[in-house]
Amino acid sequence: MSDARVLVVDDSAAMRALFADILEQTKGVTVVGMAVNADDARSQLDEVRPNVITLDVEMPGKSGIEFLQEIMEERPMPVVMLSSHTQSGTETSLRALELGAVECFPKPLKVSPEQFTKMAGKLGKIVLAAANSKVRDRPRASTGSVSAKPFDWNGNLVALSASMGGIDALTELFAHYPKDCPPTITVLQAEPALVESFIRKMDAALPCAIKAVEDGAALEPGSIHIAYDPARHVVLEPGTPPRLRLLDRESVEGARPSATLLFGTIARAQLPAVGAVLTGLGKDGARGLKLLRDAGSTTFAQSPDSAMVSEAPAEAIAQGAAEQALDITPLSEAILDKCNKG
Repeated sequence: MSDARVLVVDDSAAMRALFADILEQTKGVTVVGMAVNADDARSQLDEVRPNVITLDVEMPGKSGIEFLQEIMEERPMPVVMLSSHTQSGTETSLRALELGAVECFPKPLKVSPEQFTKMAGKLGKIVLAAANSKVRDRPRASTGSVSAKPFDWNGNLVALSASMGGIDALTELFAHYPKDCPPTITVLQAEPALVESFIRKMDAALPCAIKAVEDGAALEPGSIHIAYDPARHVVLEPGTPPRLRLLDRESVEGARPSATLLFGTIARAQLPAVGAVLTGLGKDGARGLKLLRDAGSTTFAQSPDSAMVSEAPAEAIAQGAAEQALDITPLSEAILDKCNKG
């Protein structure tokens, strides 16, 4: 893994100092420069040669979104956007991901020593992963359904996991879903407010329904359920139809909600299923996907070469959990084929 050389761009001197201090605490991360606006950042690129930029959304002059678009068009490189917790902030963050940002991270209103320590670990990992990520060099697929193939559900559930880069991957994967899509449950590790904006936008665009997981929700055709609450796990309860349950318990292998825990409950229930681990950080999902495969389910991983962050799918492949690794569009088509009677 390559070290991260970070250019911090923020009009606030206090925020520049805070994020530089946070990032310098992560092994393998070096802050090579700080800039007050887009013009200042642009003038430093050749001198400091960053391989990742942290970019404030709201800046005087050219906004962070406008500068991000310039970067992606003229000098593509990994960018982590820093934005507010507000609804308008999360909607702007969603736009940043569409333009090619690797990740969006919420700026704190105030920082206690405990919050500082937590932020240091999380942001450092994100920036290090961003420096080693793949900058998207293709337009994102339409959010509307692009599948014209007739679909007749055969009874297979779909279980997915994703984290960093997941909103981008899921947008493309779900673009192929028909109105009567297979019942789908997705564990998505991302900022909750950002996921909520993603759900609202996708639900308005897709022919099927997409919603946040609710305790007791039935897994039935035509619905996608997204689990993202960092305080609760999601598991499957067998029945006709099977239902999703939310649990308050400790993290599993550092993850909550845990894809491995979800996959494991599906495997133990011996329900027909198709599982896949998509782009993301860490190892969550790999062990659970292996349980699914051992139980007779069809299992996939997003190909590491196509994943924005390859760590999670590469781990699934290394553990022998994925039968096949595919780019995101062929993966979506393969999942639907495995769930189609036709």
